[in-house]
Amino acid sequence: MRNSRLLLMVLALAVCASAAAAEELASASVTVNLNLGTRTSLKVSTEVLRFDVVQPGEVATATLDFTAGARMPASSDVVLTVEPLRGVEGTGGAADAESTLSFTGEGAGVLAGSVAMSQGTVVGRWQGSGVREGRVIFRLRANAAGTYSLPVRFVLSTP
Repeated sequence: MRNSRLLLMVLALAVCASAAAAEELASASVTVNLNLGTRTSLKVSTEVLRFDVVQPGEVATATLDFTAGARMPASSDVVLTVEPLRGVEGTGGAADAESTLSFTGEGAGVLAGSVAMSQGTVVGRWQGSGVREGRVIFRLRANAAGTYSLPVRFVLSTP
């Protein structure tokens, strides 16, 4: 019994000594700032839109599929723009002056509208990081039958 009391006292002293040693440990807060650079990637199915207008005034379509990826803050905008590299060209050279080009989109954030031939046109817009897949369907209405082509550049940016 005396040995068990002694053992109990030794254990109590050991616990107190351990607690005292723990109080001597220092603690500190560390602040870490992590700045990830904005990064984008873009894959498109074609860089030249091709249209076959069978009848004058008829609408011909060209489809472009894309995969766009972005890494950025959640509240940042991602913008997909199409830029015609030159005017629409027909079988015999320059396109009929009466041609118009519009587009519709399939997929989250893909828009619809008319393509401005002299500048970039926003075809998609969304927020934050992630990979987006979509389709842009271009429609060309021309007053002359023939095969038309339009080289384009797609740009994925974070304004």
